[in-house]
Amino acid sequence: MFGKKNTYDPSKDLKNQPVPEGAHLLEVDDLKMYFHTQDGVVKAVNGVSYTLDRGETLGVVGESGSGKSVTSLTIMGLIEMPPGKIEGGDVRYRGKSLLQMSEAEMQHIRGNDIAMIFQDPMTSLNPVYTIGRQLGEGLRLHRGYSKEQALQRAVELLDLVGIPNPEQRVKDYPHQFSGGMRQRVMIAMALACDPDILIADEPTTALDVTIQAQIIELMKEMQEKNGNAIIMITHDLGVVADVADKIMVMYAGAPVEMGTADEIFYGPHHPYTWGLMNSIPKSETGEKRPLTPINGNPPSLVHIPEGCSFAPRCPYATDKCRAQKPERVEVSEGHFARCHYAGDEEFVRAHTPENSRTKKGGEA
Repeated sequence: MFGKKNTYDPSKDLKNQPVPEGAHLLEVDDLKMYFHTQDGVVKAVNGVSYTLDRGETLGVVGESGSGKSVTSLTIMGLIEMPPGKIEGGDVRYRGKSLLQMSEAEMQHIRGNDIAMIFQDPMTSLNPVYTIGRQLGEGLRLHRGYSKEQALQRAVELLDLVGIPNPEQRVKDYPHQFSGGMRQRVMIAMALACDPDILIADEPTTALDVTIQAQIIELMKEMQEKNGNAIIMITHDLGVVADVADKIMVMYAGAPVEMGTADEIFYGPHHPYTWGLMNSIPKSETGEKRPLTPINGNPPSLVHIPEGCSFAPRCPYATDKCRAQKPERVEVSEGHFARCHYAGDEEFVRAHTPENSRTKKGGEA
């Protein structure tokens, strides 16, 4: 990269252009990404829709295999096709379809307008290049920085994410950094070009609790400073409790519930969300309570159940659930749940987990 001629063109920066009236910063509309394999068609993303505006944080939660990461990789244009294939829907950034863009156009978007913190910092950094070189690559490509300017900015970024002695550490290699420090480097790399949207895929996986808290706090500080939007992907509801404005709960490749953080935490309406809530080890008061795992395993995405995808594991499933796919029920404005009984308040009150029945501030 450093030996190549700069191709930076400021006119291509979509983030410097206004969002069209009536549009959102990011719009995912009924997105479907399937993988065609020898075993059949894997419906990895099967009808995902949401919107995101500047300064907002969307938490995407669900078990492994629910389609969280594949959705974001599709947005970034990082799914190999074939075997992947877009079977429907669209992704619009500032009113322009990302799915209609050429690879050259997407290369300008990635890292500059939309950046991603990948799941495993241990394997996401190239072991044969220094940290400074890897941090500077995006700056040279997207901002037209010289080698010296990129190195200086790399030092500033390391200092920004709390790496001690950044002037020296910028010359080090990934193996000379701890896991937590490598995760900080990945965050610095993602934030280098001040992206409009930051996608954080399990940013705290395999980190100890203290480092997790520091990483989350760092992302919040960066958002307050730069106003970027964040998509936080995790299997742990506790991680997004204090950072998400709204939460999308995914199961078997599709959203089963979506609402504000308060609505999901204090008034969930889907049995799968209740199951995730019961998997949080402590209540809000700090009182210890036993973990209640969700019985069974997620379904095969090649053979998704005929009715509700969660029915085989749902303790409240009826014959209707097993035979008929539920429609999306609007519980309140902006709060949706895909369950036959989501609109039955008596049913919801009877089965909502105890730790979700009290509103903030003690309001019943």
